[in-house]
Amino acid sequence: MFGELLRQRRQTAQEFSEQAETFAREHGLDATLSPRHVQRLASGVTSEGRPVRSVHQSTRRLLEEMLGVPIARLLEPVRKSEKNWRHPTEEDLGLRARIAAGRNLDTETVSLLRRKLDITRVIDRRLGASALLGELRGQIAQIERVLCDVLNQQVRSELAEVLVDASALAGWQSLDQGLVEDSWEHYNTARMAAREAGSYALEAYACAGQAVVLLDIGETRAAVELTEYARTIAKGRVPKLLYSWLTAGYGEACAADGEKQTCIRVFDEALHSISDTVDNSDTPYLVFDSTHLARWRGNALARLGAREAIDVLTDVLRRLDPTFARAETALRVDLVQVLAVNDEKEEAAAHAERARLLAAQIGSVRQGKRLAVMQQSLGY
Repeated sequence: MFGELLRQRRQTAQEFSEQAETFAREHGLDATLSPRHVQRLASGVTSEGRPVRSVHQSTRRLLEEMLGVPIARLLEPVRKSEKNWRHPTEEDLGLRARIAAGRNLDTETVSLLRRKLDITRVIDRRLGASALLGELRGQIAQIERVLCDVLNQQVRSELAEVLVDASALAGWQSLDQGLVEDSWEHYNTARMAAREAGSYALEAYACAGQAVVLLDIGETRAAVELTEYARTIAKGRVPKLLYSWLTAGYGEACAADGEKQTCIRVFDEALHSISDTVDNSDTPYLVFDSTHLARWRGNALARLGAREAIDVLTDVLRRLDPTFARAETALRVDLVQVLAVNDEKEEAAAHAERARLLAAQIGSVRQGKRLAVMQQSLGY
């Protein structure tokens, strides 16, 4: 007990000895307390290694009057928990504050974060990424910080799911802004978060998104392998709508790699696996239906230079929801590609003009670059 009091007072044996002697003089006590004696009392052990069980009468009176604690209490052995006790440091307090913040995050808060992300997704498809990406990055950083300190496993998994969704969206937005390395890292974050959430569906979703980055930098074979892996881990474990989307992604990668027959077969498979009535309640992060599947198929056919892509894409353009500004931009760029290849340059130029305007409106660097490359290589 005495040793603990000495630590709380933050005094050395020498300092306490001097203070004790001053106290004795001021109170008329005939007692002294050397630094060596203070050390023995603090350790609770005599110089012979035996426990300190008693002190001189004068020392007893000095200590009791000075500290206001009975000598029997002062000589009690320090319990193990007291021996290990220490004053919390700034680092201790900082960590405790982080854990408290993680403890305060509940499923309701996760739902609020998810709803905020859903709103961001809607605005993104209408107005583009340029005005949203910075805010989304901040949201991701906040989620990552909090996720490290959440101890409740259910909340941790749910928050990790939101992180997958947010990071995948940021990956797509970064790619649209021409920031391929940033996009790659966002998808890496999404894949790691999916494993934290224990979700094959979300991991497959993130892999397929990351494969588009590979396509954009010309790594077509790697994109085929990654989308094939995504389908492998998803098969029999994910909703049909997601599996159809993953299959279409695999078909796009095959088209980019020049595997025409595999591409056509895979898109037929995707069409057979999608339902007439779309239910995305299990995949709220996914906007996909037969119209978007046809648009994706048209993109693959355009990559292959197939003339039938013109009819497919033209039909999709008539059916496409006008709020999907980025999708319309990409679709028109695909039309430019296939029309120019088939020597219909006047119509290609009309779509190029509209696509260029849309790309400027939504700030799509990616589609703007695609148009510029086509203008040079195809001469439309």
